[in-house]
Amino acid sequence: MPATDYDPASLPDLLPLYYRRLFPFSQYYRWLNYGGVTKGYFQNREFSFTLKDDIYVRYQSFSTQSELEKEMQKMNPYKIDIGAVYSHRPNQHNTVKSGAFQALEKELVFDIDMTDYDDVRTCCSAADICTKCWTLMIIAIRILDRALREDFGFQHLLWVYSGRRGIHCWVCDEVARKLPVAARSAVAEYLSLVKGGEETVKKVQLSDPLHPFIRESLLVVEQYFSQYAISGQDILGNSKTVDKVLALVPDEVKEDLHTYFQTEKNPGKRWKRLSALVQQQRVTSKKGCQYIEKEIMLQYCYPRLDVNVSKGVNHLLKSPFSVHPKTGRISVPINLEELESFDPFEVPTIRRVCNMQRIERLTNDSLFVYITFVFIG
Repeated sequence: MPATDYDPASLPDLLPLYYRRLFPFSQYYRWLNYGGVTKGYFQNREFSFTLKDDIYVRYQSFSTQSELEKEMQKMNPYKIDIGAVYSHRPNQHNTVKSGAFQALEKELVFDIDMTDYDDVRTCCSAADICTKCWTLMIIAIRILDRALREDFGFQHLLWVYSGRRGIHCWVCDEVARKLPVAARSAVAEYLSLVKGGEETVKKVQLSDPLHPFIRESLLVVEQYFSQYAISGQDILGNSKTVDKVLALVPDEVKEDLHTYFQTEKNPGKRWKRLSALVQQQRVTSKKGCQYIEKEIMLQYCYPRLDVNVSKGVNHLLKSPFSVHPKTGRISVPINLEELESFDPFEVPTIRRVCNMQRIERLTNDSLFVYITFVFIG
């Protein structure tokens, strides 16, 4: 992802200004303090800082907003991670009796990384993204946000762009923050459909009857599949991508499609033929064809979750408003009302907001408004 106004070598010069004048400390503190729900709530929260030269400092904790500000302005972290609320102050964990230092609660979080889609996207790979594959992040938010709100009843969700190639979700409801590991794992598994490593060819297996959650997810996928997968990724346009799709269909369907594809080169018509053949097989009750086209659509478009991030109470996750050191982009919240128009390439870099500060003398409050409403809708 190009960031033409940012040079990684400039980060040490920009961070002091960012943390001194621009980081939205007051909103940040209000969020993580949750109104002081219990005594010592904020001071028992773990923060982790990654400093210059990849120096990693865990178990940071602070009593007040002012203390947090002073330490961040002193250390100028390249990256900030947020951890759990512990039974004791994290910065004193070495003084606590063995076994007594326990992670008590944390937001239920989800991490979706574009690299996990590398087997099904043709436009980019690894850390690279483009407007074509960014559609996968839109689909992920649409599916997961609906499920978390309607299926689980959560209300307070914060969706955040990571600053480079993915998105994070922070579920902040009190009941979500108090979920034990087993419950977090259950939620994550409920939301996981794409399973298996690189060696697994067929990563989605559906059974009859379809769960209502899967039906709802398919409604979202169907809105984007033709434009994203058939046209944008051209999954039926060349022999390499065609072979990947055909590996997901039964042999009798595959044989017919091989013959049809010899003369028909239009990807859209190829997909219609595949769907028609699968429907015919379904009518004749052929095993293995019940939901073939739906499984393909989900394998290519359904969100891919890192379950380990979601189930661990003590797992760290990159903080909103942290700066990505390689792109310089700020990890900003995403306004779901403007989701379709969100453009990761337009997210401000630290260079950009620092230049704005020099010109307009922005305060940290005005920066919060600036990047939250101007850049993300």
